[in-house]
Amino acid sequence: MSEHHGSCHCGRIRLTLRETPSEAAECNCSICRRTAGLWHYGPPDTVDVEGEGVSYQQGDRALDLWHCQACGCTTHWTPTDPAYPRMAVNLRMFDPALLLDLPRRLVDGASY
Repeated sequence: MSEHHGSCHCGRIRLTLRETPSEAAECNCSICRRTAGLWHYGPPDTVDVEGEGVSYQQGDRALDLWHCQACGCTTHWTPTDPAYPRMAVNLRMFDPALLLDLPRRLVDGASY
């Protein structure tokens, strides 16, 4: 099993993935296209988040979108419903080599 470590620009929020992504998702919803998120979706127990961020909820308030209060990087999102079995990390917080050969998948969040 591979671990991958990433962080926001200033390092206050650190992310650890305990699985290797098989694809990178690009969502075209209004918030994702503005934050340039490139997402890896997975179960919350495959991700460790260290450090304290600030959350933002938009629209249907189903997600907390987390960013660093110091440098502003959007690092991940978590569901507001604790029973929802998925979260996402922004792969742009990791070494670019991790993204190099990942296929990109468009998520049409703008149509929802």
